[in-house]
Amino acid sequence: MLENLGYLIATLAVLVGTFFSFVGIVGLVRLPDVYARMHATGKVSTFGVVLLTVAAVFVTPLAWSKALVLIALLILVGPVVSHAISSASYRLGLPMKQAVRDDLADKRVERTRVERTHVERTHVERTMEMEPRSEH
Repeated sequence: MLENLGYLIATLAVLVGTFFSFVGIVGLVRLPDVYARMHATGKVSTFGVVLLTVAAVFVTPLAWSKALVLIALLILVGPVVSHAISSASYRLGLPMKQAVRDDLADKRVERTRVERTHVERTHVERTMEMEPRSEH
């Protein structure tokens, strides 16, 4: 009886995990910009992988401790990676489709000016170092 319950839980976890993964893939294909796509793949796919891992634990003799560590790492790392990719996309200047509000727009412009000034200074300093000095 207990073995059948484990298989039932594993079957439900596989079905729900596969559904979440499928929704993540549909979101990746259908959503308009990188930020919405990151939301779909970051959140939904993490739930899908966690549920598939739970299913694997119920069916195979995998240790629960290893599975819990893997699930914890997936839950902790998934949002961090999504945030890092979205942040890099924003810094690169990839546009948002149908954006209602952009709270970082002013900060991005200021930071870009500062970065540009720093890059220009660095370029001038390198150019001055590379020029041969003439002694008259």
